[in-house]
Amino acid sequence: MVHTHPRAQPPRSPVSAGQRNGEFKNLVNGEWIESKTGACFDNINPADTSDVVGRFQASSAEDAHEAVRAASAAFETWKRTPISARARILHHAAEYLEDHASRFAEELTREQGKSLNLSKDEFLRSAQTLRFYAVEGQSLTGETFPNDDPDMTVYTQREPLGVVSIITPWNFPVSIPARKIAPALITGNTVVFKPSSDAPLSGYRLAEALVEAGLPKGVLNFITGSAADVGAAITEPAVIRAVSFTGSTAAGEHIHRSVAFTTRTQMELGGKNPLIVMEDADLDKAVDLAIKGGLSLAGQACTGTSRVLVMASIKAEFTAKLVTKVKALKIGAGLTSGMDMGPLATAKQLETVKRYIEYGKREATLLCGGEHLSGGIYDRGYYVSPAIFADVTQEMRIAREEIFGPVIAIIEVSGYADAISKANDTEYGLSAAIVTSNPRYINDFAQDIQSGTVKINRTTTGNLINAPFGGLKQSSTSTFRESGRTGLEFYTQTKTVYRGC
Repeated sequence: MVHTHPRAQPPRSPVSAGQRNGEFKNLVNGEWIESKTGACFDNINPADTSDVVGRFQASSAEDAHEAVRAASAAFETWKRTPISARARILHHAAEYLEDHASRFAEELTREQGKSLNLSKDEFLRSAQTLRFYAVEGQSLTGETFPNDDPDMTVYTQREPLGVVSIITPWNFPVSIPARKIAPALITGNTVVFKPSSDAPLSGYRLAEALVEAGLPKGVLNFITGSAADVGAAITEPAVIRAVSFTGSTAAGEHIHRSVAFTTRTQMELGGKNPLIVMEDADLDKAVDLAIKGGLSLAGQACTGTSRVLVMASIKAEFTAKLVTKVKALKIGAGLTSGMDMGPLATAKQLETVKRYIEYGKREATLLCGGEHLSGGIYDRGYYVSPAIFADVTQEMRIAREEIFGPVIAIIEVSGYADAISKANDTEYGLSAAIVTSNPRYINDFAQDIQSGTVKINRTTTGNLINAPFGGLKQSSTSTFRESGRTGLEFYTQTKTVYRGC
């Protein structure tokens, strides 16, 4: 709903030119400006919906077109800016994020719900991402090719694409934008960045950091608003040379089909990630991995553990240990120390999770949780107790569809082959893990599992900033990977040069 909320609070962080009295502006052509619509929307704290974190611009297609024009106009100059100057800006932006990490982390927790320590880690990780690409981008080179003509040199050079659009979700509202924007900028592209309307402030802080670091006008343009109003304007024009999107598979498929023929797409989408627990597994470790992977972010991670495939011989013991630990988890606001799980991020996500819990109750056996919590602080937020289901089969909706919430389905398997078959029986292929000490299982699992990220005795969640990240099947377009050195390739094109004397 678009409106001005009277209870909006001033931000608890450094004041920049783009914010005033709790209202945050768009960044277009180097200027912090209001939307032409004159309307704003509220950014709500999911742990306490009476707390308005800030008001953001409810932008229109006209605002988005202006941002695209600004990025296009800035491209030629930015493309020719020395690589060392681009790197220096990323380093300075990283310093800005580090200097203000504690205050920005509090904002992130207020707008998204995750615990304060996870929010601070996310800002520090984002600073590391900027530094990584500041260094790695300076070593991205072409190749020289041998040939039989002594008077000719043949080589390739990498060049930026042009204007790229970055569209990001609410679950990691600064680290996902950082790993997309940093490689785009260091390789000489200009950017139009639209964060999720459910957590726009952390993305705003990243844009602010780059502006404070000296990024020239128009190189990065930050615009907020609904996808229905601005999405097509920043993805479909032919001047947009690439779109990097993280979100639902349905939304990613729509963007992928609607962009111009010459526009690249990089889509990181849904997941239904399995954790396989073999008969030789350390069950206490397996339980910890299931909880950390499936519940630590209230299940709101694309790589979160949603299916646990357990050998029949150990299922009863594993299940008992898991239920005991889950029942002991403390649920509360992310700003309160000692909490194990926070609220869901939005009212919409709460309703989605509640709906799937009802499906699960009809399909399987609910062992614990699944309650919409009420009373005290719970009345002011989007809280649900983590749900553990047993007797889950492959045909059930809770076994097949992405829920994006604290719901774990326990599936019994008879052996390694059965586990692999069931783990792969999904349209998704983002992340998968196994708990075992058997070298044969470890080796075979890495080969047999249909997943872009493979974990052995680790949680399904988490990835290094210097390693490629992406999924298989409908978890990705399977074109270009994010993160690591590979993340630079998406934002560059290769030109082959034949040079004679």
